[in-house]
Amino acid sequence: MSSVRRPIVTLTMNPALDLSTSTGRVVSEHKLRCGPTRLDPGGGGINVSRVIHLFGGESLAIYAVGGLTGAALRHMLDVEGVSSRAVPISGTTRQSFTVDESDTGAQFRFVLQGPELTEPEWKACLAAVTQTAVHAGYLVASGSLPPGVPEDFYARVARVARDSGARFVLDASGAPLREALQEGVYLVKPSRRELGELVGARLDTDESQVDAACGLVAAGSAELVALTRGAEGAVLASAAGVARLSVPTVRVLSTVGAGDSFLGAFVLRLSEGGDTDAALRFAVATGSATTMTPATDLCRREDAEALETTLPPITRQPGRT
Repeated sequence: MSSVRRPIVTLTMNPALDLSTSTGRVVSEHKLRCGPTRLDPGGGGINVSRVIHLFGGESLAIYAVGGLTGAALRHMLDVEGVSSRAVPISGTTRQSFTVDESDTGAQFRFVLQGPELTEPEWKACLAAVTQTAVHAGYLVASGSLPPGVPEDFYARVARVARDSGARFVLDASGAPLREALQEGVYLVKPSRRELGELVGARLDTDESQVDAACGLVAAGSAELVALTRGAEGAVLASAAGVARLSVPTVRVLSTVGAGDSFLGAFVLRLSEGGDTDAALRFAVATGSATTMTPATDLCRREDAEALETTLPPITRQPGRT
């Protein structure tokens, strides 16, 4: 494995200050007494950068931010030591909150919409990406687009990455994902639900899921499709075929941030010179480790490294067209 790491830039257009707590039961019209509260900086690309930093890697997190919640988010990233470039906006950065129901083990996740960005604001974000992408080996865009940002925004980022020679990695859904795939990306990481929405099918069977992932590769939409399927493990489709890896058995406390952790670990291992097998193993271990921590907490490094040693061999099958 190479000791030279290719620079990573992440982009978060709709970050959030993540609040999490617990209560016995969520009951309508009752005053719900809650347990201790936790605050974390959140949003897809920000979490990817946080995971990369956790494992000793380096990335630059670009994100739009504003208001008092935005100031708190910026401070938290600075305290963690995550390198970042904040693009100021006039609106207030959203909050999201997670409530764990301690009596039942159920988890309720409330994801707020986020502030509306003006055209000059989202163009400033695109300009920041353009300025840094030329130095990046990997450009990772992750998360939803806030109101005011055009649906083809990630497609524009894909063009920036292509023009600068960076590998574009995308974790998104809906129309923004569809638009970007028309430009072509290096790696896309859909969940089963997101992939089903993209292709307009339920994808209830293993065969349908693999066919859909391979279809994106065959169409030239993505070089790699990392399909995350929760307890059913992960599938990586490429021109070389399909690689499968099951997830380890762990006690799941929260799935918040597991997908972001998977993606951060995958890109970090590639940036270090690892092959896709090594990246997939590290990603599955890291995503699984994140489910072992409560609420919005990300993984512990020692958990991820220990889990990686327990994973079974990767299995393969030919690609489908």
